[in-house]
Amino acid sequence: MIPCPISEDTLPYDVTPTGNREVITSLDYFIVENLRSARRFLSKAGLSGQIDSLEFDELSEHTTSPRDIERMVAKIKSGRSAGVISEAGVPAVADPGQLVVEACHRAGVRIVPLVGPSSIIMAVMASGLSGQSFAFNGYLPVKPDQRGQALRKFEKRALSEGQAQIFIEAPYRNVKLMEDMSRTLSPETILTVAMDITGPEEYVASAAVKVWRSRKMPDINKRPAIFILGRA
Repeated sequence: MIPCPISEDTLPYDVTPTGNREVITSLDYFIVENLRSARRFLSKAGLSGQIDSLEFDELSEHTTSPRDIERMVAKIKSGRSAGVISEAGVPAVADPGQLVVEACHRAGVRIVPLVGPSSIIMAVMASGLSGQSFAFNGYLPVKPDQRGQALRKFEKRALSEGQAQIFIEAPYRNVKLMEDMSRTLSPETILTVAMDITGPEEYVASAAVKVWRSRKMPDINKRPAIFILGRA
């Protein structure tokens, strides 16, 4: 399980933690979320002269059928080692790589997670909210009524249990989500917005919802972001 940089602008100096490079350069088969970004990452990681000789299988929302997964795992069971790479950050967290990992466990294949950047964990680190108890909830529902219900549910859990509630959104819906949270959440609830983590335009801010309402909305449109709800 090979983490890659969250922001392409961190390349090449943040390409991989010490120790990962030797693993990466020992492999010739990769299961990746996005072929183009994976090839670019591997080129920066030391395989620039070997890219065309590597074998790739793309594991995305379009290739997650049981047949696709079993085909990939069959190559590993035949004796090959595979590197799994997400489009950004750590694989198999909010990422379809989870499916091949699950299949490998069923097949008795050893899974080795390597160290690397996770936007979720880094957002928690920088939030000032609970690092003792937190939950990642993935994407919110798209329909407005269901989204509002989800926000109120997560807020209730954050306030009653003290458990920080983390979620993400498709970047082009960030502005609408911020507007919905401003209207829906309690004024005293703490909201963290973390954008472009590790990138040159990195932004992390935590404040009560009433403060967010009084300030100008950050430039959040189409920027990858993590949102966290918590209590003071």
